Amino acid sequence: MDILFILKALVLGLVEAASEFLPISSTGHLIIVGDFLNFTGPRAETFEIFIQLGAILAVVWIYRERLLNIALNLGRDRNAQQLVLNLMIAFVPAAGLGLLLHKHITHYLFNPVTVAGALVAGGIAILLIERYANANQVQAVDDMSWKDALVVGIAQSLALFPGVSRSGATIMGGMLGGLSRFAATEFSFFLAIPTMFAAIFYSLFKEWGHLTLTDVPMFATGLLPPFWAGWPWCASCWRM
Repeated sequence: MDILFILKALVLGLVEAASEFLPISSTGHLIIVGDFLNFTGPRAETFEIFIQLGAILAVVWIYRERLLNIALNLGRDRNAQQLVLNLMIAFVPAAGLGLLLHKHITHYLFNPVTVAGALVAGGIAILLIERYANANQVQAVDDMSWKDALVVGIAQSLALFPGVSRSGATIMGGMLGGLSRFAATEFSFFLAIPTMFAAIFYSLFKEWGHLTLTDVPMFATGLLPPFWAGWPWCASCWRM
């Protein structure tokens, strides 16, 4: 593996680490920086999705006790059952559209121009929602209904457009739907787990033919910074 690719992977890993837990679209920033580094094509597109696994593993680690508790008590805890149901409902819109549009999205929208436009539009939307949303009707994730989850799921589907932040879309969508900032943020973290695992492994499956064993060091290099940076980021948001 060329050392230049390792250095590019490290730079992109640091970009992912800095942007994943902010409402600024880590994928969008990876596309822009990747274009600047002349790191483009199917392998680059897969890499830009794969390294988000590091950040999601950080989420899993932070929530490990609660996730284990949900798994152990799913058969008798109504709050756990409702949370799992809500996550399934919220997962469906983006998953369905992603399956249908994945090829077109990566082919036509993974470029700096569309990403820049989405970043600007997303920033304006966040400012407006922060100012006008009535975000205090649902205070905690355990109080969410399936309708609240569906609103968040529809909002998440907007993040299929590169440059639209997944966390920003889900948090702002939740706040528009009446969730408190804490409830919207926590549900966004939970929803990231199935959503990003599905996106990562689907992307690997679709682009497997473009990858070789020589890509392993590059992918591993890009994976580590988001995990180590994501741990304190996620922990601080969890305590807010």
